[in-house]
Amino acid sequence: MTLVVPDPTRTVPLPLRQQAAVRDRWLTQRLLDLLPGLMDRAGIDLWIVAGRENNEDPVMATLLPAAWLSARRRTVLVLHRSDDGVTPVAVSRYPVGQFLPGWSPGDGSEWAAVRRIVEQAAPRRIGVDVSASCAPADGLSVSEHRALTEALGPWAERVVPAEDLVVGWLETRLPEEVGALDALNRLTDRVLADVLAPDVLATGSTTAADLAWTLHQRLADLGVPPWFHPGVTVQRAGVPLVSDAGIALPALPQDTPLEPGDLVTCDAGLASLGLATDLQRSAYLLRAGETAPPPGLRAAWTAGTRARALTAEAMVAGPTGNEVLAAARAAAAAEGLDLEVYSHPVGVHGHGAGPAIGRWDGQDGVPGDGDRVLRPDTVYALELAVRARVPEWGDQCVRLALEEAVVLTASGTVFLGSPQRELWAVPAG
Repeated sequence: MTLVVPDPTRTVPLPLRQQAAVRDRWLTQRLLDLLPGLMDRAGIDLWIVAGRENNEDPVMATLLPAAWLSARRRTVLVLHRSDDGVTPVAVSRYPVGQFLPGWSPGDGSEWAAVRRIVEQAAPRRIGVDVSASCAPADGLSVSEHRALTEALGPWAERVVPAEDLVVGWLETRLPEEVGALDALNRLTDRVLADVLAPDVLATGSTTAADLAWTLHQRLADLGVPPWFHPGVTVQRAGVPLVSDAGIALPALPQDTPLEPGDLVTCDAGLASLGLATDLQRSAYLLRAGETAPPPGLRAAWTAGTRARALTAEAMVAGPTGNEVLAAARAAAAAEGLDLEVYSHPVGVHGHGAGPAIGRWDGQDGVPGDGDRVLRPDTVYALELAVRARVPEWGDQCVRLALEEAVVLTASGTVFLGSPQRELWAVPAG
């Protein structure tokens, strides 16, 4: 894949009106260029996405015009695959962007209109968003499902879960979307660097909770709000890791003031242009007289970046997430690295639909999402951690977490944004 960064997305964040124009253009291209192949691959002739205001299907926002911040009353989107491509029709009280109008209030009930559209299309398989294993593909509420089934009558026998189609639609990125994610990840990196700095980190007073809220506020002020409250973990000599679900994790409470000699890791992700990022950055707070982190921490960082490279090498199109997890951990073990992998797709959602490559508390594989195969043109948060002992800390074990964005291409992974190459060193503030 060649990364394409259109002129409007070279500088992010963009004004809202420019964002809307870019997103609507992407939607048109996705409907024309991506959706027909995805429907063919899933074996679905007609896809129905239905939801009501304040109770939208997660897929709904990816199909609506950018100026629509939610469904309006009841909104039913019907996408019919034919020899000419995909015909998008909306059953809605109001016009829906690129969708053809399929109903007006004087035409009877909305569900009767859906039935007429289905009868005219005569599909062999009708996809609806119900899934026991994939949350983004389970957006059709019980009451809407019941109403749709009743309206379809005998056509309801052709209804099937649209899970594979939903996953394909949510995980596949256009080249321009990948280019925008590259720019957005660079922005995330800059904000993290600004926060992990002496003017913010006042040792002796700033706490992990303070740092998390500072990061949250800065992202919100930039117009790229976080999609999750930032996480900050602190590790310190003399405070060993503690076990949670069999995994050794940092133990310092969030209200503990930071001190020189601490290892600080920030986890943050922003939302813009209908896309999300998810990055982690780590920094060492220098003690008086120090100009660099101690050799043991630098060695742990080197182990982490090596594990990151091995995991990236294992991420190729074709295997399942569980197979990639096993391959990455085996490669790391062969080099004596204690590795946990918990990587995930990222794009429309920060924890996106698609193959799960481990979970922090699930290193033996992830049933369901881990059984999905990796496909090109998808973006992942390559997220992992290594444990290593630090001689300068009395041989205490640290858990060094790393997270970067990568795009999976036909030939392997390409890192996006500005990957962290070395452990940052922050002078005392």
